[in-house]
Amino acid sequence: MAGPLTVLAPVDGVVRAMADVPDPVFGAELVGPGMAIDPTRDGVVEAIAPVDGTIVKLHPHAFVITSDAEHSALVHLGLDTVQLGGAGFTLHAHEGDVVKAGDVIVSWDPGAVEAGGRSPICPVVALDGKPGCLPPLTDVGAAVRSGEPLFEWS
Repeated sequence: MAGPLTVLAPVDGVVRAMADVPDPVFGAELVGPGMAIDPTRDGVVEAIAPVDGTIVKLHPHAFVITSDAEHSALVHLGLDTVQLGGAGFTLHAHEGDVVKAGDVIVSWDPGAVEAGGRSPICPVVALDGKPGCLPPLTDVGAAVRSGEPLFEWS
């Protein structure tokens, strides 16, 4: 069994509880528990890898990094952003790339997503994690900087 994994904030913003994410799949933690970040609206933002690992899925609006046999983290950049067909997102990595926590994966503009009528909130999900397995390292409502610890996955 692997030890606890520290998951970093992929973007700057304010930490939100998953229950506060206005999406039934993320809000009910159907794909796994996690936390969300309401990102800053300061132009183009670089979303970073929250953990060391391999990019196993990469879309302009979302990515999954597998750290080890028990831990895969999903970062979703905004809600309903799949509808944008990649417009406004720039990929800086490829599926299969081995990355370090802090490496830039995607750049995007949360303000433009919001201006287009979509929520720019970013769920960070511990895929298939067990309920209660994520002691937060940053309080809900607190400001967090990209690369700072968000939660620990035990």
